[in-house]
Amino acid sequence: MLSIQNLQVNYGGIEAVKGISFDVPEGEIVTLIGANGAGKSSTLRAISGLVKPKGGKILFRGEDITGKNPTEIVSRGITLVPEGRRIFADLTVKENLRVGAYLRKDDISEDMEWVFSLFPRLREREWQAGGTLSGGEQQMLAVGRALMSRPKVMMMDEPSLGLAPLVVREIFRIIEEVNKKGVTILLIEQNANMALKTADMGYVMETGRVTMSGPGQELLANESVKAAYLGT
Repeated sequence: MLSIQNLQVNYGGIEAVKGISFDVPEGEIVTLIGANGAGKSSTLRAISGLVKPKGGKILFRGEDITGKNPTEIVSRGITLVPEGRRIFADLTVKENLRVGAYLRKDDISEDMEWVFSLFPRLREREWQAGGTLSGGEQQMLAVGRALMSRPKVMMMDEPSLGLAPLVVREIFRIIEEVNKKGVTILLIEQNANMALKTADMGYVMETGRVTMSGPGQELLANESVKAAYLGT
């Protein structure tokens, strides 16, 4: 569904991503794990059109979308839940969700209802300003806002960052539930244990390169991955 081919991303003279390749098959959860500075977020930013790659190709359903602007990327069905949530603090929960559907011209009420069924706490707070929500509720809102665009691929950048363990488990439960509804997931996550348990396929990134790949459960059992990322 999504194919990354020899992707290169530079920031000035710094090579953030050094020619990586990987595929995200339709209907699966794929995760990129690695330390800070490995190039994971730069990869998502390039796919979503926020930065222009220095080289390589990004193909979505066979179409070259390399370098297209973010609006074009979203219109094709690829959306990003950014690191740090980036919700609109002064808008209400419901207004934030409506922003997620800004490109749509059809009735969004059914999808709004689906998001509220996924996140009952958002329904309880639909008229509350986004900035007054807890960190976990803001993350739920960021996911819900992304879902309002009816994505075919949802990319998620560190969804568990700064959240309590109980909330992290809830977020990952939602990721699995959304995936079962047919949304393909590309996930960046420093909680490698949770990410690999959830993912069909995983890629390990180090200093801008993919150094290891395999099914999530296989990487979970790999001694090198255990030592470097799982604290064992």
